[in-house]
Amino acid sequence: MTPYDLDVRAWQESWDRQQEAFMPDREHRFTAMLDAVAAVTGDRPPRVLDLAGGTGSISLRTLARRPDAEVTVLDLDPVLLTLAEAALAGRATVVTADLNRSDWAAALPRRDFDAVLTATALHWVDGPRLAQLYREIRDVLRPGGVFVNADHMPDDAMPTLTARLGALARARRDARYRAGAALSWPDWWARAADDPVLAPLVEKRRQIYPTGHSPEWSPPAAWHLDALRAAGFTEAGVLWRGGGDAAVAALR
Repeated sequence: MTPYDLDVRAWQESWDRQQEAFMPDREHRFTAMLDAVAAVTGDRPPRVLDLAGGTGSISLRTLARRPDAEVTVLDLDPVLLTLAEAALAGRATVVTADLNRSDWAAALPRRDFDAVLTATALHWVDGPRLAQLYREIRDVLRPGGVFVNADHMPDDAMPTLTARLGALARARRDARYRAGAALSWPDWWARAADDPVLAPLVEKRRQIYPTGHSPEWSPPAAWHLDALRAAGFTEAGVLWRGGGDAAVAALR
């Protein structure tokens, strides 16, 4: 069997439903990100890097909006990259690299992207490394290019309300899990491990992450904005917010 024996549409749908259970406003943040890309490229086909892109969710939505886009997906997870490569079917460049290594950009086909986009991924990177990574991301953007990071970023001006919104979201999510309306993160990976094509890749993933990902680190949006400015971006601000999540954007 090959990766293309997978029912790719079904696995992509399953991934999207699992992610949407965790983030009901997931498509809203994607729309905000792609609007930022359109704002810096106009009518020109955009050159987009889908950073820590997983199954290619951002890439697929970029190509749905702009079929002429030049898209690169970068990730380390062999399971998610297999799904991305199969779903994108030659419409994007798919590369493997570890963002915890400073040489990750050597895997890229170019260093003048119009946009670098990432969602719900960089909370696995600790503070000192993320601050350095922001400098490295700036270096692969063209002058005037945009970087957008959508992730868990609480509003430190509203700690009580943010915490209560988070508790409400967790209660709704847990109710959906109990009713079988959506798969949880562990359940999705358990099903992947049972798939005859994905199972060897799940084992390879376990070797890459023997203790799982590093602990989540989710500072407030203000931390990200300070780090982006320190990395040399000319401007940085909050592009979108939903409860305890936000998307920060920065221009080179």
